[in-house]
Amino acid sequence: MTRKLYYEDPYKMEFDSKVVKIDHDKSGPFVVLKETAFYPTGGGQPHDQGTLNDIEVIDAEEVEEEVRHYTKEELPESTEEVHGIIDRERRIDHMQQHCGQHIISAVFDDLFNLPTTSFHLGKNTVTIDLDTEHLSEEILQKAEERVNQIIRTNYPVETKWMSVEEAGEYPLRKPLAVDGDVRLVIIPDIDYNGCGGTHPESTGEVMTVKFLGWTKSKKQVRLEFVCGYRVLDKLGQKHQILTELKQLIPRPEEQFVGEVDHLIKASKEKDKKMAELEGQILQYEAREIISDAEGNKVIQRVFQDRPIKTLQSLGKAIIEEASDAYLILVSEQEDQLQFVLASGAEIDRNMNEVAKQTMPLIEGKGGGKPNFVQGGGKKLMDGADFADRVKERL
Repeated sequence: MTRKLYYEDPYKMEFDSKVVKIDHDKSGPFVVLKETAFYPTGGGQPHDQGTLNDIEVIDAEEVEEEVRHYTKEELPESTEEVHGIIDRERRIDHMQQHCGQHIISAVFDDLFNLPTTSFHLGKNTVTIDLDTEHLSEEILQKAEERVNQIIRTNYPVETKWMSVEEAGEYPLRKPLAVDGDVRLVIIPDIDYNGCGGTHPESTGEVMTVKFLGWTKSKKQVRLEFVCGYRVLDKLGQKHQILTELKQLIPRPEEQFVGEVDHLIKASKEKDKKMAELEGQILQYEAREIISDAEGNKVIQRVFQDRPIKTLQSLGKAIIEEASDAYLILVSEQEDQLQFVLASGAEIDRNMNEVAKQTMPLIEGKGGGKPNFVQGGGKKLMDGADFADRVKERL
């Protein structure tokens, strides 16, 4: 069994150890050591990262009572001893987030009788699932205030190994799921929990907690939050965004929401007006195309880089006016052809059948209603040639 230095001293960021085994499995090459300060994934907390003899440790997992250090490169088989260095920033971050979670879960349980059912320590934020279907703003505010009060009071955070029987003497939040010795994380008068994660020596090291919001998750609530240095990171990110917004919106910060709402509404109005104008332009273009056809019962046009949606709108406008004509519209793209094939209301012809006959010419695909088909394929011929081949089948 590997000696777990991270339990003896979670602040130990460097260590020396003898190599027990160098091997590999489906996850890659790994090293087993006599003792280690690398925390392996477990209990909702991610693994530590760092180096062994300057070789990057990308994962740490506990398998069959041994801690496997998965390395980016395989250590030489002759390696007998290693010098390990833990990624300090990552370790401290995980200690802050995990301890913060204990405090948050304790507060929701004690103040509102809302137990935590699961915990996930993510790369950017942390989440817990609470056994309720709704959280009011009042509850969130009271909980956040109480959590930060506990942090500022700087309670000690103790860890103790003991038997399950001894642990039963404490006011545990949930039953223990082990039979042998258990490790209790204790924040006196606040929380008593069986936990295998790494924690700071006092709640003050968590620094602060900020709730980011909640969402429904099945029949529960998923609360998202950050602790410690992550709060500063979030504050820095939001400050940067606000600073950039100030360059675009010459208003005080408290007026940003109203100003952005006004801009969005104005933009939607402009989009609506532009759509109306584009529709009118297409109507004029449709009438011009019909006029140029001079009564021809097959109207065909080839365009360059015309979007398929515009082609469809133009086609519908033409067919509404020319009820006794066929329509062939083709748009030449850099490496493809797109088309619209249609027939007026006075013509009884399934244009899907025409499309099926001609699409193999461009290895194309398409479909639609009997009187209006759209599609596209490879540019294996000019648009005009394709239009002529379609016309032959009409």
